[in-house]
Amino acid sequence: MSAAFRKAAKARQRPHRERAQPAARTKLGLLEKKKDYRLRAHDYHKKQNALRELQKKALDKNPDEFYFKMIRAEVKDGVHVIKQPKDEITPEQVKLMRTQDIKYVEMKRVAEAKKIERLKAELHLLDAAGSSARRHLFFVDTEREAKEFDIAAHLDTLPELVDRVYNRPTIATLQREAVKGPTDPVHLKKLAQQRKNQYDLLRQRIEREKAMFVISQKIQTRKDLLDKTHKVKVKKETTTGPAIYKFKFQRKR
Repeated sequence: MSAAFRKAAKARQRPHRERAQPAARTKLGLLEKKKDYRLRAHDYHKKQNALRELQKKALDKNPDEFYFKMIRAEVKDGVHVIKQPKDEITPEQVKLMRTQDIKYVEMKRVAEAKKIERLKAELHLLDAAGSSARRHLFFVDTEREAKEFDIAAHLDTLPELVDRVYNRPTIATLQREAVKGPTDPVHLKKLAQQRKNQYDLLRQRIEREKAMFVISQKIQTRKDLLDKTHKVKVKKETTTGPAIYKFKFQRKR
């Protein structure tokens, strides 16, 4: 190519002009500037270096390192979600476990009932301090007899023993035999406190036995619900009783 041709071709070339930005981006300057290219190149190399560092870190990581969250978590819509474990128990196994539960509760309830009967036999259901007052009715014929009525004379005992509902000997018995048992007021007060404690224990055991009975009923109801027979709830479950269901009648062969 001759020098004259190159000179003519250079004369025909149009001068390069920077392409202008749209009106909304004029504040950002002209496009395709050398400065913009350098910034993009710097950003690209920065990201490449970061990826290279992460790859190196992954290679240096212990391959035997393991956390359960690695398999229990997953990303859904950009959010980490913990996977719920699948129920790996068959219905037959559930029924068996419910049966074992109700057997254990029933065993504890029977043991509690035996302890209650033993306590009742020891206490003979005597009055304890703080219990509700009892009434003993006496019937007379006239109002005059009612006004002149003497409880101690009617019961044939001493006035000091009228308030007792147990161990209340008659006057004849007191004249024939000596008073048996402690008579010291301090000792009597101590015995009364022990009796009160025994009644409190009896009340707690009765409440515990009732609670166990309700629990066993609720477990039995849940066990019955495992049956696929059509059923309708008749009554909701409460703190003192299980829910009541009405099952569809099925003829047994």
